[in-house]
Amino acid sequence: MTKRLKTVLITGGVKRIGLSIARILHRNNYNIIITYNKSSKQAKEILKELNDESRDSCKIIKVDFSKISNFSKFSSNALRCFGRLDVLINNASRFYPTKINQVNQKSWIDLIDTNLKSPLMLSKGFHSELKKRKGNIVNIIDIHIDPPLKDHIIYNISKAGLLALTKTLAKDLAPQVRVNGVSPGAIMWPEADENKVKKKRDILSRIALKRVGDPNDIARAVLFLIKDGNYITGQNINVDGGRKLNM
Repeated sequence: MTKRLKTVLITGGVKRIGLSIARILHRNNYNIIITYNKSSKQAKEILKELNDESRDSCKIIKVDFSKISNFSKFSSNALRCFGRLDVLINNASRFYPTKINQVNQKSWIDLIDTNLKSPLMLSKGFHSELKKRKGNIVNIIDIHIDPPLKDHIIYNISKAGLLALTKTLAKDLAPQVRVNGVSPGAIMWPEADENKVKKKRDILSRIALKRVGDPNDIARAVLFLIKDGNYITGQNINVDGGRKLNM
């Protein structure tokens, strides 16, 4: 069995896009650290799945990034899992609408802390280790940063901020650390929108490739950036089937 030399941390990696990223990177010989919050059943399932494939190649850490107050302690705990970190993937995200009359401090803190503050603080906590390893940060953003998604004011701000953070970190951590973003388009329908048939038809009509993407499309883009994109930093790749051509 080939020894796994590099380690990746994926926040929110037990469901949906994060889960696909974890599986594909694991198949490409990375040790995997996955954070989760409430999805303990799924976390235990992926832990068993990956460790059955390759013993002691996956660790899980329970954490609520909307409430965490000691990022430094979390970073130290994560580094103890495999003794190193080569890639940080900021995937954990909160998504729900906030119309202008619904904006309040609670929703602001919830969305901004999870989608923007946490990637910043995690990057701060791991930047020394990533510099030492000549590593990578990949932020999972969203095609709806431009143009913004209607009635999602705070979410849009959080993801636009994440793009700005990506470009800022690419400058500040160069030349040792490359920092990039991947913006999913219509990859998976939001869990709350499963039955909105008309909305789905409308979205599909504006996708150049006329189909919804697969979470593995995002995972392969992430893999490319960290494994083969050695001269790419400060970029945001839209993985959207051409959706932005008709937005």
